[in-house]
Amino acid sequence: MELDTDIKVLIVDDSAIVRKVFTEELSRERGIKVIGTAPDPFVARDKIVKLKPDVITLDIEMPRMDGLTFLKKLMRYHPLPVIIVSSLTAKGSKIALEALSLGALEVISKPTASYSVGDLSLQLAEKIRAVAKVDVRNKKILEEDPSEKITLSSKALAKTTHKIIAIGASTGGTEALKNVLEKMPVNTPGIVVVQHMPAKFTTSFAERLNGLCQMNVKEAEDGDTVSNGTVLIAPGNYHMLLKRSGARYYVNVKQGPLVHHQRPAVDVLFKSVATYAGSNSIGIILTGMGADGANGLLAMKQVGAKTIAQDEKTCVVFGMPKEAIKIGAVDHVVPLPHIAQKALNLVEMD
Repeated sequence: MELDTDIKVLIVDDSAIVRKVFTEELSRERGIKVIGTAPDPFVARDKIVKLKPDVITLDIEMPRMDGLTFLKKLMRYHPLPVIIVSSLTAKGSKIALEALSLGALEVISKPTASYSVGDLSLQLAEKIRAVAKVDVRNKKILEEDPSEKITLSSKALAKTTHKIIAIGASTGGTEALKNVLEKMPVNTPGIVVVQHMPAKFTTSFAERLNGLCQMNVKEAEDGDTVSNGTVLIAPGNYHMLLKRSGARYYVNVKQGPLVHHQRPAVDVLFKSVATYAGSNSIGIILTGMGADGANGLLAMKQVGAKTIAQDEKTCVVFGMPKEAIKIGAVDHVVPLPHIAQKALNLVEMD
């Protein structure tokens, strides 16, 4: 017997196989009920009105009307939590990132012959549970006063050679990271980032940020140097660790077991930053579901790093910051629009 509290899901995808797989797998998950499927946005529109889903999974490359056009209309007239389902292609990943900027909350990879259906089911179910709690009607873009410029003084710059800023994010993190990173001046200390995102999507994400930021942003490769003016994004499906050789910081990109069901995992990055940068680091945990990053941020704080968490009001999902705050890992709880300046203020304090 289905519970009235079950999360009602509508699957929108032109592939009959994907609709069948998602329906079968999600039907095994407690607390989730697939109330319908649709092969295109026109059918989806009618079913949304009739069935009133709590969450929609949306393919973005469909006939009759593409997913982005549908998403724009949906967010304007009938906003709902949306999870994007995208193919692992350059085109697919770029469109998925555009969908996230339009209001979608999560993105997952469309299943392929080599993809584990079991893993996919677990991943999708977790994301559905997380986004179902989000009131997208009240989701607002938070901007600072455009007249306020963020700078890092030349005196502070002289002391940033051995500084590292480490950032972790998940659900809602692509837009939160954009908010933080595009405000950072070109002479900001090196930044290392873990954003929970499927393989290949991080390439397009880094390219998009690089076009918006003063700093140089790239998807990390094994051995890349972490230096002033550079942001390294952990590649999807790979953990990223900070290492040090003499005065040089660099990253180690590798696989390994999932941590908190994630690869890359924020905890893996933060714990390595605690080990190799210690009190010369600043840790920032942004919006996201689950507890990934909390223990790592605590490890950073315990060795003298300064730590920041995004506040609840500006988070899409307050899970990761909440868990970090709960265990005493956070020095400063800050609204998203002010995190960049707070981080640079902490750099200048030393």
